[in-house]
Amino acid sequence: MFNFIKHRKIWYIISLMVILPGLVSLALQGLNLGIDFTGGNLVEIRAEQGTDIQDVRGVIEGLGFGASNNVQKSGDSDYLIRTRELSEEESATLVSSLDEKLGGVTLLRNERVGPVIGQELAVKALLALVVASILMLIYITYRFELRQGIAAIIAILHDILVVLGIFSIFQLEVDSAFVAAILTIIGYSINDTIIIFDRIRENLKTRKKGETLDELVNTSLWQTLARSINTVLTVMFVLLALYFLGGTTVKNFVLAMLIGVASGAYSSIFNASPVWVDLKLREKKNRA
Repeated sequence: MFNFIKHRKIWYIISLMVILPGLVSLALQGLNLGIDFTGGNLVEIRAEQGTDIQDVRGVIEGLGFGASNNVQKSGDSDYLIRTRELSEEESATLVSSLDEKLGGVTLLRNERVGPVIGQELAVKALLALVVASILMLIYITYRFELRQGIAAIIAILHDILVVLGIFSIFQLEVDSAFVAAILTIIGYSINDTIIIFDRIRENLKTRKKGETLDELVNTSLWQTLARSINTVLTVMFVLLALYFLGGTTVKNFVLAMLIGVASGAYSSIFNASPVWVDLKLREKKNRA
C-alpha cells in the first residue's frame, strides 16, 4: 500500500512549484479585475444580421471605449461588451455606432457600475473570505482539534492561491462570479478534508498497539480515497459540460471551479493530513 504520509515532502514541493509562479505573477501584474471591481459599463446587444465578433471589436476600439478582449460572444448573435465607465452621451454614441455599422442591433442591457461600488464589493469579498475561514477554524477546533483546524485552513489557502495564481498568470478576468467560485471551492475543499479527518478520529479510537501516527493517517487516507476520487470526478464531469456547452459569460466562473475542485481534491489528500501529522509530531517533540 502506497504511503502518502511518508512522501509528504514531495507533495509540499509540488504545491510550492504550482503556487510560487502565481505569487510572482500576483506581485508583478496583479489580477485582471472586471468592472465589478474597477467600475465601468456592461453592454449586451443582439445583432440582427450575421455579425462577426471582430466587427464588434472594431467598433469598440474605433471609439476608444475599451480593448478588443473586452468583447465576448454569447450564443449565436448576442455580444457582451465591457467598457470603461461611460457617460449617458457616450453610451448613446456606442449603441448608435453599433447599430449603424453592424446593420442593426437590439440593446438587451446597459449596466453601469461606479468605482465606489466596485471598491466596496472588493472589500466585502475579502471580508467574506476571512469570516468564512475564521468560522471554519472555530468549527473544526470544536469538532476535532486546533491543529486539524490549522491544517484545514492551510489546505484552503493552498486552493485559493492556486486559483488566484493561474488567473493572474493568464490575466483572466476576475468579477463577482469569481468570488462566488472561490467561496464554493472553499466549501468543497473543507468538506473533503472533514471527511478524512473524521476517519482519522475514528481510527484513533481503535488504534492498534505499536501503530505509528503515519501509518494510521495513511490507512485513513486509503479508506477515504475512493470516495474522494468519485466525488471529484462527478463534479468535474458537470463542470466540463458547463464549460464547453454553457454560455461565454459563465466560462471564467466554471474555469475557476474546475481549477479549485482539482486543487481541493489534491490538498485534502496530500496537504491537510500530512500537515496535521507534522504539527502533531512537532507537538510530541516539544513535549519530549
